[in-house]
Amino acid sequence: MITKFGILSDIHGNIAALEAVLADAGRRGVDQFVNLGDICSGPLFPVETADRLIALSLPTIRGNHERQVLTQAAERMGPSDRHAATKLRKDQLQWLAMLPPRLRLSAEILMVHGTPESDLSYFLETVTRDGVRRATMAEVHERASVEEAAIILCGHTHIARAVALEDGRRIINPGSVGLPAYYDDFPFPHVIETGSPHARYAILTKEGSSWQPELIEVEYDWEEAAKTAQANDRPDWAHALRTGRMC
Repeated sequence: MITKFGILSDIHGNIAALEAVLADAGRRGVDQFVNLGDICSGPLFPVETADRLIALSLPTIRGNHERQVLTQAAERMGPSDRHAATKLRKDQLQWLAMLPPRLRLSAEILMVHGTPESDLSYFLETVTRDGVRRATMAEVHERASVEEAAIILCGHTHIARAVALEDGRRIINPGSVGLPAYYDDFPFPHVIETGSPHARYAILTKEGSSWQPELIEVEYDWEEAAKTAQANDRPDWAHALRTGRMC
């Protein structure tokens, strides 16, 4: 029997990218989707995105942006979180509040946003004062800790990657559905750039006892998404959505 999971992460209110990914995954025979968080934050369509996902009722965890929208005072929020916090309805905020920070989908699969220990830490990348680099295998193994899961699904970095540890465990980041580049200052100032405007997700296929990940890029109308970001006073997002780069 073949089982196919569609892995979504970091949608960031980009409903057009989400719809394109859902349609692509449907054509590929995906049986079930999971969502790794950072769902609504951004200058696009938080309300529509929340409604779409609530209706789908997917196994879903919260990311750092859900936590920030729910717990930070408005004056402390960044513009992406503030836009979402002011637009989302009470019932949508209640839905976000019910999402767990991590979820064991099965004995084999663990869902986290950043790492098992933190929704702000990168799993497969490392940030230094000099920028971002791929994490070493020793760093990845340390972040995986002693989690007894054959597959650990993570998001947060927006960079699609799959890594196999020496002990057989796999760490899979599907990339970002809705935002291909961004700036962050934790733990040091850095930029993440994927280099193209595509929506990204992953399919995890189980055939027999073997799991195989596939990282997928999907075209959608990113120009319209960029125009919405521009209209909402976010030229940085508009450029990132058009190019997959910050400058």
